[in-house]
Formats: sequence, C-alpha cells, structure tokens
Amino acid sequence: MCRLRVDWLVRHVLGLLAVVAGGLVLVIVWYLFQGAKPALESGLPRRFFGDPEWQPGSVRDPQYGLVPMLAGSFLVTVFATALATPLGIAGAVFYQFYVPARVSRWNLRCMELLAGMPAVVLGFWGLMVVVPAISRLEPPGQSLLAAALVLALMILPIIALTSQAALSAVPLSHLQAAAGLGIGRAGMIWNIALPAAKGGIGSGVLLALARAIGETLVVVMLCGNIAQIPGSVFDPIRPVTSTIALEMGYATASHKALLYAGGLILVLVIGLLVGGLSFRRKPNHNTVH
Repeated sequence: MCRLRVDWLVRHVLGLLAVVAGGLVLVIVWYLFQGAKPALESGLPRRFFGDPEWQPGSVRDPQYGLVPMLAGSFLVTVFATALATPLGIAGAVFYQFYVPARVSRWNLRCMELLAGMPAVVLGFWGLMVVVPAISRLEPPGQSLLAAALVLALMILPIIALTSQAALSAVPLSHLQAAAGLGIGRAGMIWNIALPAAKGGIGSGVLLALARAIGETLVVVMLCGNIAQIPGSVFDPIRPVTSTIALEMGYATASHKALLYAGGLILVLVIGLLVGGLSFRRKPNHNTVH
C-alpha cells in the first residue's frame, strides 16, 4: 500500500512539473504576443515585407522592412547547418565504427566540452581568429561567412552527439547480418547503419537548426550588423536576433512593439521546427501503467 502511494505521489508530482514547463512556454508566447499587439493592430506587419529598409526611428520617413534581417537569419542558419551536418555525422560515424578504444573517451569528452562552451567564448575566439583571417581575403571580415563558421562550430556537437546516439541504437543483429553476408565496413555503414539511424540523425539536425536560429551573441559579435541582403558570403548581415539585442535597450514604445513582433516570428519558426521534430518521432506504445 505504501509503495502504491509513493507511485501515485511521484506520478502526480511529475505530471504537475510537466504542466508547469509547458505552461511557461505558453506564457512566454503570450507575453511576446501582448508586446507585439500594438504593431499587429496598426497594420505594420504588412510593411515588414513591403518596406525596403529597417529605420523605425526615422522622423521623416520611418521604414519597417524586416526582409533583410529575416534573410540574414535564414542565410546564416542554413549556411551553418549545411557546414555542421556532414561534419557532425562524419564525427559520429568515426566515433561509432572507427575510433581506437584508447581515444574514444577523449573524443567523446571533447564533443561534450564543445557542447558546453559559452557562446561569448566562441564569439571572442571568432572575433580574434576567424574575422582577421577572412579580412585578409575580403574586408571587413565581420560577415555572413564569419558568423556561419563559428555558429557551425557551436551546433556541431548537437548533431554529432545525437547522431552517435542514433547509430549506437541500431540493432547489433543488423550489423552482424551484414558482416555475415560479406559486406565491408563502409558498405555496412552506408547501406545499413545510416538508413536505420536516419530518424535520430534528422532529429539532431532539426534541433541544431532551431538552436542556430535563436543564437544571438555569436552573430552579434561576428556578422557585421548591417541590415541588408548580402551579395556574397563576405558581406555583413544583421539577423533578427541581433536587431532585438542591439535595439531593445533604447527602443520607444512603438519601436519595442516591432521588436516583440520580430521575436514572435522567431518563436513561431522554431515552433514549426519543433513540430516537425515531433512529427518525425514515432509514438511510444510501451508506456508502463
């Protein structure tokens, strides 16, 4: 009887915590919506996609064009994910199938250390190392390329660790059957392991994509912060997150509502990605009651 009471108590406490966690997300979305409500009611969202520039503080001719910043967010996120995905999957394959036993723990710990690296440290390293290197090729250095390279380094461990977990979950019997048929290690990885783990790998890529969209400090330090659609990877950009971080401190009431609207757009985009991630997952019917 005592054990049943403990189980009942634990189940309800965990359920309450789950409801609180989900409720906090809804509270944040509601707060963003309330902050953006004046801009939404005034019809300014139409100008987000119609005005060519972002100059909300101009007295004579205020401009509310959000397209250059949305393009900056999209480009730096896609570029960073495109760089990190093959490297992360390759690192996971190496760890799972090729790494020598004496260095496997060291390899894993390095990835975990990189996953916990503060964004300001990566941004400072990029500012001192990556930006000067790019500037020697094409000034000014702070650019789409600089931000994407360091952002790719930031999300690389997410893809690598989730891909490694997905590969380790592939049934050993499948790999043994492939070996019994005379399939080499490379063929086994390409034809058996990766197809079987593609769901977990895809989930890791989506998580990394969502992480990259919301990153602020690294892109503020490295992107150049010019609201424009870049003509090349060496041009400066200004993502939405950078605009919110740089302008929220001095924004007036109407200006702040526009920034809330930009934040709301980012949350909705991340929500779509998380929804896609949930859709990819198969429901678990093995719950213990």
